[in-house]
Amino acid sequence: MVKKGGEMGCDIRVDEDLKDVTGDIIARACFGSSFSKGKTIFSMIRDLLIAITRRSVLFRFNGFTDMVFGSKKHGDVNIDELEKKLDSSIWETVKEREMECVEGDKKDVMQLILAGAMRSCDGNLWDKSAYRRFVVDNCKNIYFAGHESTAVSVSWCLMFLALNPTWQNRIRDEILSSCKNGIPDEESIPNLKTVTMVVQETMRLYPPAPLVMREASADIRLGNLVVPKGVCIWTLIPTLHRDPEIWGADANEFKPERFSEGISKACKYPQLYIPFGLGPRQCLGKNFAMMEIKVLVSLIVSKFSFTLSPTYQHSPNYKLLVEPQPGVVIRVVGQ
Repeated sequence: MVKKGGEMGCDIRVDEDLKDVTGDIIARACFGSSFSKGKTIFSMIRDLLIAITRRSVLFRFNGFTDMVFGSKKHGDVNIDELEKKLDSSIWETVKEREMECVEGDKKDVMQLILAGAMRSCDGNLWDKSAYRRFVVDNCKNIYFAGHESTAVSVSWCLMFLALNPTWQNRIRDEILSSCKNGIPDEESIPNLKTVTMVVQETMRLYPPAPLVMREASADIRLGNLVVPKGVCIWTLIPTLHRDPEIWGADANEFKPERFSEGISKACKYPQLYIPFGLGPRQCLGKNFAMMEIKVLVSLIVSKFSFTLSPTYQHSPNYKLLVEPQPGVVIRVVGQ
């Protein structure tokens, strides 16, 4: 597409392509399969998310939707039926790999999940239905968490870089000086400080998920606030990440240099920077996701120059993920 565009370049909607890339990465790295094999699963997960998040964010979690609206059916989509089909598809993929994992031929997350589930089953701790539930739920979480959230973060990175070409140049210089043959590897990735700052600032302004929810397991006092047992506390991450009292008067501006000395010096209370959550329930895939985002951003910026397309419409959509609703369209030319 870029070659055909010549000197004028071409407009590309990158967010959909990035979902294909991150889908392939998570499928290969964690399950030993190609994206084409897991495409049906990804498609069903997407349909399920759309069905669940069709209503306002205040009415889409746990059993609250059922309590208020009395049904899990949204439009022409029945969430229960879709979830059953999704579980069956994942289980079929698991069964294809089960013997390989038992024999230890595969070294991936799927093997670890099955090995752990089988150890528990052998100890008479779980029945077969619980074994299947454990395996399917873990696979489902990994498919979801490692797929669209990463693609969305890279999409927002490219949007900001399209608006700030000087940061594209800084990244290219860094890659030339740090990466052998211009390809990031396990030795050079930790040295990509500029890329890291851009990613951190992007995830501050547009964190992958908009909410952190916790239920009080006992009565607790938070400062002057008393939270009774059973009350759910919803933390709006974008609000924390854009609070001028925490980040300064330029809290709404894209300034990666604020992370030049790390997260601890970037804001008043560094524990309030939570794109991956915080504490014992912090995202287990944090390091994998950060590595993946840095590699993708580095490779794209090193090969292409780009600006924001005149057709781009800025409309962040706050659902289960903070997504660019009409997509991210950039005008790309070759280096």
